[in-house]
Amino acid sequence: MTTSTLPRVERLLHSGPGGPTDPGLAGHVALHGSLAVPARHDPAWSEALLAEVAAAGLTGRGGGGFPAAAKWEALRRGGRRPVVVVNAMEGEPASAKDRALLAWSPHLVLDGAELVAALSGARSVVVCVADDRDASARAVRMAAAERSAAGTVREVTVQQPPARYVTGEESALVNWLSSGDARPVLRVDKSVPLRLGRRPVLVHNAETFAQVALIARHGATWFRGAGTGDAPGSTLVTVSGAVCTPGVVEVGLGTPVDEVVRRCGPTGPVSGYLVGGYGGAWLAPEQASTPLAPAPLARAGATLGVGIIVALPADSCGIAETARITRWMAGESAGQCGPCVYGLPAIADDLELLAGGRADPGAVGRIDERARSIVARGACRHPDGVARMVRSALAVFASDAAAHAAGRPCAGRHAPSVLAFPTSPALVGEAS
Repeated sequence: MTTSTLPRVERLLHSGPGGPTDPGLAGHVALHGSLAVPARHDPAWSEALLAEVAAAGLTGRGGGGFPAAAKWEALRRGGRRPVVVVNAMEGEPASAKDRALLAWSPHLVLDGAELVAALSGARSVVVCVADDRDASARAVRMAAAERSAAGTVREVTVQQPPARYVTGEESALVNWLSSGDARPVLRVDKSVPLRLGRRPVLVHNAETFAQVALIARHGATWFRGAGTGDAPGSTLVTVSGAVCTPGVVEVGLGTPVDEVVRRCGPTGPVSGYLVGGYGGAWLAPEQASTPLAPAPLARAGATLGVGIIVALPADSCGIAETARITRWMAGESAGQCGPCVYGLPAIADDLELLAGGRADPGAVGRIDERARSIVARGACRHPDGVARMVRSALAVFASDAAAHAAGRPCAGRHAPSVLAFPTSPALVGEAS
């Protein structure tokens, strides 16, 4: 392991004076340097890499936030050669970081996957890209072909599961690879590795693998040069909404939410920040200084998720936007558990009535109660995230919710949505 002179940010999506660096193998090596990966299992090399990643404190960047080294240790105890899976599904509509990584740094992702495969004894890598992301899939296939021509010994294949929100949940993804059924499975003990046939499976988000590649080159101390003691390293964040230049930025963990938004040029006053995505939570303007790191966000009732901030313009309606998210998320469930099949549509119905000023006086309390009742009752955390997002909206936009419930909906309900959806859901009674 070596030290590095790379800057503390823009390490994953590094750009030179002329713009983004060449994403091909030659440009990648010119920027990051070559990477020596043993062709066969090397216990001493594996222990050194495992120790370096553990010292770095790298946690998964796909939303779970589990320590990467601990996940690898659990896998190595299984005894069989594993399958390494890169989760680049990005089913969260407000996120673009996987697309950015695969467009500009595909070899960094594949470097990380190859490192983990070498450490764990895996002979191949599977990269999962949604079936509506052909450009990303092509980028990976081109990168894999370059690596094969250069003599890489581990095979890289690309699979394209259905583009659904829940397909990106790791048990649903492995289930699809195994059976073609992209539905989550109930996991009582998440420390037990998932399996493809008799082989254990290691799944990481694309950004996590890219971070591994940087740690292997530059070391734990360099990695900890960004972030905080409790949340080391940088992370990719997709910023949208009331900003001049929406897109993906790289920031040190612990950067305040409003500082991340300032990097993208706010267009005006903000009435709330959706942090963590559609299964995340709303923060009020007075919470905008909250550090973008797991512990501070948890204290604020939010979550880092996959790294998303949506700044809601002051002239938009938080209740209407929450209703749109809830309706879309209800349609993205696997349809196998009661909280999703019945709970989410019922909450969406009430939210749409509330947004239009047509709800009964008990609607706000009923929405909150229904959201509470579905938590921790599904096979996956899909309903839990929606429930958290809905309940945070009722708190952050409490005065608006009360006015809507009293039949005095705000004019912002007619404002164009700042949210991204593959298919934008209309509110009940809203013009299509």
